[in-house]
Amino acid sequence: MTTERKLPPFRADHVGSLMRPPELREAHAGFKEGKISEQDLTAIQDRAVRDVVRMQESVGLRSITDGEFRRDNWRDRFFESVSGYSSATHESPFTFTEFSGETHKGMPIPHVVSKLKRLKSMARDEFAFLKPIVSRTAKLTLPSPITNHFYLGDKVISQVYGSRAEYLDDIASIYKQELADLAAVGCNYLQLDEVCLAIACDPKVRQISEQRGENFDELLTQYTDLINTIVDGRPAGMRICMHLCRGNSGAGIASGGYEPIADFLFGRMHVDAYFLEYDTERAGDFTPLRFMPKNKQVVLGMISTKLKKLESIDELKWRVGEAAKFVDMDRLCLSPQCGFASGFFVARFSFDDQKRKLAHLVEAADQIWN
Repeated sequence: MTTERKLPPFRADHVGSLMRPPELREAHAGFKEGKISEQDLTAIQDRAVRDVVRMQESVGLRSITDGEFRRDNWRDRFFESVSGYSSATHESPFTFTEFSGETHKGMPIPHVVSKLKRLKSMARDEFAFLKPIVSRTAKLTLPSPITNHFYLGDKVISQVYGSRAEYLDDIASIYKQELADLAAVGCNYLQLDEVCLAIACDPKVRQISEQRGENFDELLTQYTDLINTIVDGRPAGMRICMHLCRGNSGAGIASGGYEPIADFLFGRMHVDAYFLEYDTERAGDFTPLRFMPKNKQVVLGMISTKLKKLESIDELKWRVGEAAKFVDMDRLCLSPQCGFASGFFVARFSFDDQKRKLAHLVEAADQIWN
C-alpha cells in the first residue's frame, strides 16, 4: 500500500468551493449593481484566486481549485453558458431543513423555451487562469448534467423537446464540447457535482419524482447513460470524479444511504472515483460500497463543512477502517463532505476556521495512510 496516490483523487482531497473574501464579495455585488466594470471585477477575482491557491498549497493539499470564485453558485454555470432557458423560474419542489429546524426552498429553476445552443464554455477561461499558477494538480468542478433535468423532471422540457432522451442528448453534446475545450487548456482532473442522485436515495424524493409520472428506474437508467456518454467521450488522460451531496446546509434536502441507487451509481457508471458524503448518519453506512468496482476510488467525505469542530482523528481512522471492509484501503481517500461555500454569500466559518479544517484534513490523511 502506498501512502500517497500518483493520480487524483489524492489521500487528502477537497470538493472545491471555498468562502469568498470580503473584497471579492463587495466587487461581485458592485458589478451586479453596475457600480464597477467587468475589467475591475476580473482584476479583483484574479488577486483572490492567487491568494486562495497559496492558502491551499500552504496546508499541504495536492489538488488545488480556484474556490469557484468567479461563479455565483455551484449549479448555474450550465444555464449561463447556453441559450434555450427561460429567464423566469419555477420554485424548487425540494426543501432544505436547517439544524434549527427552519425550512426553506432550494434555488429556483429555469425551464426550456427553445432548443439548447452552446454559447460559450462554462469554465475554460477559469481553468486557463488557474493552471499556470498552481504548482501541484489543478482541479476543476462543473455541475452534473443531471442537474438540468431532475429538479423539475419532464416539466423542465416544456413543449420544446419531443422526448426526454432528445433533451438529454443535447446536454451530453454540450458537455462533450466543454470537456474538449477544457482539455485544450490542460485540464486533466474534473469533478461533476451531483445532488440529484444523492437525494434520490430518500424514498420521499423518489415519491416526488413518481408523482410527476416518471418511472424512477427508467430515469436512473437514462441518467447513467447520460453520464457514461460524456465520460466515454472525454479526451485522453482526463480523470473524472463525481461528488454526491444531499444539500450543503443544515440537515439538507434528504436523508438515506446509497443502497437504493448503488447498482446504478457504482456498478454501472464509468466515472473514475466518487466523493461520497459521509459526515452524518443521514448518509447511511458503508455497505453499499460492496457494489464498487475494483478499478475505482472512493473519497470519504467525513470532514464537515457545516460544523466548526475538528473531527477526532482516532474516530476518522476507525471509520475509514470500517469502509475498508468493502473497498480496500489503497483505493480510499478522505475529504470534506462538501465545499465550504456552495453559493457566493455562504460564510459559516471564519477564514481561519476554513484553513484549520483543510489543514486538519491533510493531517488526518497523513496519519491514516501512514
